Amino acid sequence: MKNKKLMSAFLVLVIGIAAGSILNTPADSAGTTPGTTDDPVVTKSYVDQQIQQALNGGGGTTNPTNPTNPTQPSQGADEVKNVALKPGKILIADAGTEFIVRSGNAVIYTEVASGVADLTDGKDLLNGETAPKNHLLSFPREGRGIQVKEGQTSNLIVMVRGGYKIK
Repeated sequence: MKNKKLMSAFLVLVIGIAAGSILNTPADSAGTTPGTTDDPVVTKSYVDQQIQQALNGGGGTTNPTNPTNPTQPSQGADEVKNVALKPGKILIADAGTEFIVRSGNAVIYTEVASGVADLTDGKDLLNGETAPKNHLLSFPREGRGIQVKEGQTSNLIVMVRGGYKIK
C-alpha cells in the first residue's frame, strides 16, 4: 500500500516535469528577439536626442516658408482673445466663431431670421434676445454677432475664439 502511494506520487511528479518542459518551449512565431533588426535596442542618449529634435520642431534642415501675407497676424483656431466692445459697436463673428460674454449686457445681432446657437442651454437665440453671461455661443455663419444692450453705458467684455470684426 505504501509502495503504491509512493509510486503514484513519483509518476505524477515525472508527468508534471515532462509537461512543464514541453509547454516551456518557445514557439517560432511568438515574437521577435530584442536586439534584432525587427526589434532594435536603442540607447537612452539616442532617445533623448530624438525627443529634443521633436520638441525643437523636428530639427530638419528644411528652410522655413515665408508667409503669403506677413502684414496680418496669424490667429490660431484655438486662440482665445478678450475683446472689449463699446456701446454702439457690433461684434460680428466669422463662420464657426465662439463667444462667451464675460461682463456687461449683450443682445444678439443678426441680419437674417435665424439666430445664434447657445450651446450651454441648447437653444437658438434670435435677433434682439439677451445673450446670457458665461454661456458658450456658436456662430454658424457670418453676419451674426452681439452688441451692447441699449441703455448700457459700460463696455462689454467678450471672450472670442475664431475670427471677428467690430462694426
